Amino acid sequence: MATFMAAVESTIVATAMPTIVADLGGFRLFSWVFAAYLLTMAVSTPIYGRLADLYGRKRVFFAGAAIFLVGTTLCGFAPTMAALVFFRALQGLGAGAIQPIASTIVGDIYTPAERARVQGYVSSTFGISAIVGPALGAFIVEDLHWSLVFWVNLPIGAASILMYALFLRERVRPREHRIDLLGAILLALGVGAAMLALVQSETLGKGAGAGFALIGAAALGWLFVHERRAAEPIVPVQLWKRRVIALGNLGTFAIGAAMMGVSAFLPTFVQGAMGRSAAVAGFALGCQSVSWTLGTFATARVMIRTSYRLAAVIGGLTMLLGALLLALLEPGSGIFLAFAGSLMMGLGIGFSSPAFLVSIQASVGWEERGAATASIMFMRVLGQSLGAAIFGAIVNLGLSERLPHAGSAVNRLLEPALRRSLGAQEIARLGTAVAAAIHEVYLIIIGIAAATLLVSLFFPAGLSPIRPSGAPRRETP
Repeated sequence: MATFMAAVESTIVATAMPTIVADLGGFRLFSWVFAAYLLTMAVSTPIYGRLADLYGRKRVFFAGAAIFLVGTTLCGFAPTMAALVFFRALQGLGAGAIQPIASTIVGDIYTPAERARVQGYVSSTFGISAIVGPALGAFIVEDLHWSLVFWVNLPIGAASILMYALFLRERVRPREHRIDLLGAILLALGVGAAMLALVQSETLGKGAGAGFALIGAAALGWLFVHERRAAEPIVPVQLWKRRVIALGNLGTFAIGAAMMGVSAFLPTFVQGAMGRSAAVAGFALGCQSVSWTLGTFATARVMIRTSYRLAAVIGGLTMLLGALLLALLEPGSGIFLAFAGSLMMGLGIGFSSPAFLVSIQASVGWEERGAATASIMFMRVLGQSLGAAIFGAIVNLGLSERLPHAGSAVNRLLEPALRRSLGAQEIARLGTAVAAAIHEVYLIIIGIAAATLLVSLFFPAGLSPIRPSGAPRRETP
């Protein structure tokens, strides 16, 4: 329930945003509604993970979920777009606790063999939310009021808090802790500035974007030096010295970037280059969500019967096949090629993601599992952000080279009602340019999928949920 609450947030809000903008105005702040949420969630995720190791899962989850629900409530009352952006930032500040700690709790209460199956169930909520969110969002904005897009999470969040309070038993050994306040400040400053430069590079301009990137790099450099000397570091850098954790995080980063390339640009290709309807484009993207869910169920059996490495390798190979199919797309291609490419990408993600997560959780004890789980969640968000920024820049550059001063024409191409006002030759010219620009993104995704496969091949052989690398140092029942 907690993971679904966080996962459905982005899909349901995206569906309602046109209606929200029509009501509140302030279209120039459109992208900030998503960027503010993403920034604060990314900044807070590693901090919550470490605090959960120091003070226990329940208290930290309750704090994060409460902040999330307060922000969710205020979003529904937002009188202006500026207020909505601020409340979304507050919401993201709480969201940084929800998914990492929920996954950490799964790692705590299940044995390694059970963990593979249950993490698959938890991961499948992302695929389910990608299907349920848009449909639910469309129903709410058409038949009710857009505020309910946010408020629908209130009973789910309240129920998850209540159930954790009643049923989760944990015994944290009381001891004095030294809060790494400087580490938390440097992490927030470094990640926040770097993410801002990545996500909002076009809005900020080259000068401001470079300035934020420099601040982020300096803060993260200082953080790395500081954390090596801190008694209880907010980001335990020694975790990255372990092979499984380093490879799992790198693989998850690559998956996040590849997933964003498909999610952001496959609908645009189907509608703009192939001339299909929005419903067909949505179905093409939905294939990724459905197969992702199926993959998470299948990978649990593969991990238990064989190894983490084989499950991740199957995922990497399947992602590579999906990327190759997408790279073959042309304006005149049959729509089933787009369906097949999306299906293979989702299946590969469904195999790889749980393998990386479960292997990382099995490699640490209770006192490090929160930080380790938060690290992999953070790397996925970072991969998505970097992927969105780089792929968006590539597509924009490709269109500007092929179609200078044709921005409004491309907008008409993507809107079925306006597309009919264009001539056949103009549609063909614009569609070819859109296809060529997005094709460059798919070529990069082939490289990313190959990198994911390479990371998987370097995983230690023979490790599985029933053959761990070693017993964790301490488990709290």
